[in-house]
Order: sequence, then C-alpha cells, then structure tokens
Amino acid sequence: MRDEDIVGTVLELEIGPVAHGGHCVARYEGQVVFVRHGLPGELVHARVTERNAKYLRADVVQVLTPSPHRVEPPCPFAGPGRCGGCDFQHVSIVEQRRLKATVVSDTLRRIGGIERTVVMESPGDDGLGWRTRMRYAVVGGRPGMFAHRSHDLIPIDRCLIAHPDSPAVVDQRWPDTSSVQAVVSSEGKTAVLTDEKAGGRVVEVVRGRRFRVEAGGFWQVHPAAATTLVDAVLSGLEPREGETALDLYSGVGLFAAFLAEAGCGVLAVEGDRDAVKNARRNLHDLTGVTLEQGDVDRVLNRAVAQGLEHVDLVVLDPPRTGAGQHVVRRIAGLSPRRVAYVACDPAALARDLKTFAGLGYGVSSLRAFDLFGMTHHIECVAVLEPVTS
Repeated sequence: MRDEDIVGTVLELEIGPVAHGGHCVARYEGQVVFVRHGLPGELVHARVTERNAKYLRADVVQVLTPSPHRVEPPCPFAGPGRCGGCDFQHVSIVEQRRLKATVVSDTLRRIGGIERTVVMESPGDDGLGWRTRMRYAVVGGRPGMFAHRSHDLIPIDRCLIAHPDSPAVVDQRWPDTSSVQAVVSSEGKTAVLTDEKAGGRVVEVVRGRRFRVEAGGFWQVHPAAATTLVDAVLSGLEPREGETALDLYSGVGLFAAFLAEAGCGVLAVEGDRDAVKNARRNLHDLTGVTLEQGDVDRVLNRAVAQGLEHVDLVVLDPPRTGAGQHVVRRIAGLSPRRVAYVACDPAALARDLKTFAGLGYGVSSLRAFDLFGMTHHIECVAVLEPVTS
C-alpha cells in the first residue's frame, strides 16, 4: 500500500502504553501509531486519520478485545469523529487517574531523567460537571465543539463536563461570532462572552479571600483547583514571616496574596496588563507586595541589575510552554531555599526540572492533581530545593 493511500484505512492493532496527549501507542509494520479511544492491552480495529513522516494517527472504530477498564461513554457526543473536547470518556475514572499518573512518571523519566512514582490526587469528583469556563465554537451562528484536530463543528445540546450552573448557550443562535464562552464563578455569578476581548469581571473566592478576575481571563476551571494548588504550594514552601518571595507568572495575585498573608515580602511578575490591574485591586490591603507588569525574563533581569541578589522562595506558574532555560537560570542564581513549580504540561515541567537539576536544584516533592476529568490534562506542583553534596 502506498503511504498516501493509508489515510482512511482500517488497521488491526494491539494497543500499547498510554502517552501524553490523550492517546495510546501502537505499531503497524514498525511505524508508531497514536491511537485515540483505545486502552492499553486492547486488540482493536482503528481507522487511520493522519499520516506523518514519523507516525500515524488513528481512531478506534471497533474493539475486538476490550480492557476491563473500558466503560460506555456517559456523553453521547464522545467517540471517533465526534466531539474532540474529551479524551477518556471510554475509561473508568479510577483508571483515567492511574493512566495520567503513568504519563507524568514516564515523561519525567524520559525527558527529565527523573525517576519518581507519581500518584494522581483526586478532587473527589466523578470527572463530570466541573468545568466553570466553557468555550464553544460557533459556525454559521450555531454553537458546538470541534472534532479532534479538525474544524468540523459537532453540534451538541449539552456538555457533561460543564459545571451545572454554567449559562446555557448551546440552545441559542450566535450570529457574527466565531466562539461563545460561558462562565460561572465560585460565587455563582455568570457571564457570557462572544469573543476573547469582551469585558466583564467575576469574583472568585479562595480560602475566604476574594479575587476579581476578567470573565474571559485566566482562572483555573475546576472549582477546587485554586484552593488545591494554593494549599500544595504553601505546604511545599512553608513560608516564614520576614522572608522574600517571587511570584512569577502571577496572574491576578493568587499565590502572592497568601505568601503576603504569611508575612513574606513578595515581588509578583505578570505579563498580562488586565491581570495586573486586577491584582492591584485584589492585593491592595496587603503590605509588602510589589507588582510588575512585563515579560518575566526581562523583569527579572532588570531587578537583578538593580541589585536583587537573593530571594528565599519562588513560586512560578508558567504557561503550557514552561518557563524556559533563561528564567530557570535566573531563579537558581537568586539561591532560593525552595521553589514551587506549578505546571499544566508534564513535558515542559520535565524540561525545566532538568535545567534546574543542572543548576543544583533537585525535586523534594511532586504532587499531581486530576483537575480535568475525562481529558488528558494534568496539573502538577513540584517543590525544589538545593541539592547538598
């Protein structure tokens, strides 16, 4: 068979291990195949959806030998060629979490050279009804979800991972826009946005403290996520009164607020102008917090040039691409006693931890949280300390 003819072909495959990205790995005539809707150990028929010079992509269309962890997807829109929003609707929630823990462990070892057995911590839900910020694609005024790696719109009448108090938007028409976002805050306030620049704010409450956030801005989408991550960061750093701290990629001031409440002097750095504006409001009652708006690398370089030589603690929550070598080197150069790294991508985390290791910082603890049920996404908090000889 010619390579160009293989797309659309149904192959018989034995599914191998899970990989990051919501798929498992199989092989066909020596070539890697990334397979969605399968489980390790299954024998399946899978239709090839893409061909790359190095690998194929395929969707399971028939399960010949099912895994004991396979379940009937609770969502009628999940499955091959359908909604691409979820990856693991066909997997029991317990097994989802075990697979995600495996992904983190394997990625740390393969990319970072770090041997660590990871256990996925659960927020106590069943993987449904958690998403407080839902973005729907709109085509011809009709909202829905795109199929996986496609711009084909899949109309839906309900999303099962959406928070039950999320505004109902899928039963309406939305002309002259390409997306519509439905938001519900921890206070139960709702907002509907028809583009990313739309105005409006909501208030989120964490540990009794109120945070003003742009309705279309960044905030953790699981109701338990912000508190869970703050608790993990504080327990890992163990801040002491009078210490100095950096909060990098600080958003609206979530971690800075609780470091300041613990008595630390905090320099918070964030690139998004609206987030910094809200942070000034959120942190106005706290002394010892300095907010800087700008690129993290450039702001740190400037601070060092102006005399910053040392900090006691660092928390960083970078975007999916990670912090990168320049920022990691700058952090290590300030000789903090502990660093808390909040990560939403295990590969980026592993790369940055490898850089930290080369600069004398090892992982003293690593916790992983399943805050995105039914999807492949994972949140981790790694705590680093200087390695003593």
